[in-house]
Amino acid sequence: MGNAGTVDILHDISLDVTSGETLGLVGPSGSGKSSLLMVMGGLEMATGGQVQALGQDLTAMNEDQLALFRRDNMGVVFQSFHLIPTMTALENVATPLELAGDRDAFAKAEAELDAVGLADRLDHYPSQMSGGEQQRVALARASAPRPRILLADEPTGNLDETNGRAIMNLLFDLRDRHGATLIMVTHSADLAARCDRVIRLRDGRIDQTKAAA
Repeated sequence: MGNAGTVDILHDISLDVTSGETLGLVGPSGSGKSSLLMVMGGLEMATGGQVQALGQDLTAMNEDQLALFRRDNMGVVFQSFHLIPTMTALENVATPLELAGDRDAFAKAEAELDAVGLADRLDHYPSQMSGGEQQRVALARASAPRPRILLADEPTGNLDETNGRAIMNLLFDLRDRHGATLIMVTHSADLAARCDRVIRLRDGRIDQTKAAA
């Protein structure tokens, strides 16, 4: 529902993603890629159908239950970073760990920032970092709790080619190190080519499914 009434975005989507798979969602702007990703993560609720993740029905959960499920099982990386501006890089990465009651939150956050090459930026605020550095912090924050599912919405969309390539390599490195299922929305042909499978959307429907070459 929106201010103008009901808007139909996704239609007749039927999709299975296997554990450990890397899935790319591609298609023209407005095709429903980000909406599908948000529904898969329980960040938007579908008006029909069912979304199951790790054997649980997300469509049957309320907001609090969904938040707990994401906290324990999912990491999300957004195109616009969504870092907390009043927190340092270290505090941003430690926050989800603290919310989960992890007593080693700051030690683990520091190790994760070191893994993405930001060991010397722990005490810097988002406004003091470049876009590429902010996206690295966002990646570290998403991966620090060791999620079983990692969702990424245009993770290189706001970055130049050099930083985009670096983030792309880090994203796949995190997948390889932690064995997470990775689902990403992307316009990058290079990024899509590294996925195990690519789903092309058009007008809210699956237009094409292609396995990696």
